[in-house]
Amino acid sequence: MAKYKKVRYWCGDESRLGLITLWARKLTAKGIQPVGIEQWCFDYFWLYGLVEPQTGESFFAEFSHVDGRCFEGYLKWFAEKYPQDLHIIQLDNGRLHTWSELSVPENIILLFQPPYSPQVNPIERLWKEIKKQLKWELYENLDSLRNKLSQVLSGLTEREISSVTGWDFILDALSVLKIPGV
Repeated sequence: MAKYKKVRYWCGDESRLGLITLWARKLTAKGIQPVGIEQWCFDYFWLYGLVEPQTGESFFAEFSHVDGRCFEGYLKWFAEKYPQDLHIIQLDNGRLHTWSELSVPENIILLFQPPYSPQVNPIERLWKEIKKQLKWELYENLDSLRNKLSQVLSGLTEREISSVTGWDFILDALSVLKIPGV
């Protein structure tokens, strides 16, 4: 531990974003079905994300698919961005996270949550918040979706991310462990 300035706790996951219309509830009169234009185009990309619940700091990258090699590259970029810190990353048990050939950078420790329990990973709530801003929108192509996503991500402040992902039980546990926020 002496070679690292501090220990940081992150929550990570991947989410698929594409041209198919994301539905949402709409207010209508009783008995009236909501009307919205839908698009059934199956072009998509994957957004890999890490958030630090204590500070709201985040790290996102786009990939064309989800697999161990992409995840390995993502971890490498992340480790290079924060080389002076030791990172504990909470993840689900997805195949890409447990790939037998996965090479994890020296300054990263993967912490796996119980199987089939996405509700314990705070980044799941962040995905919902991001997708709220994309619902009922029609995008001509993936580039227009990327532009909108870029606006959404750049509009999120660290304070907003922390308010969505900084669950009391996580922050309390980090406090007991003396893992400080920024």
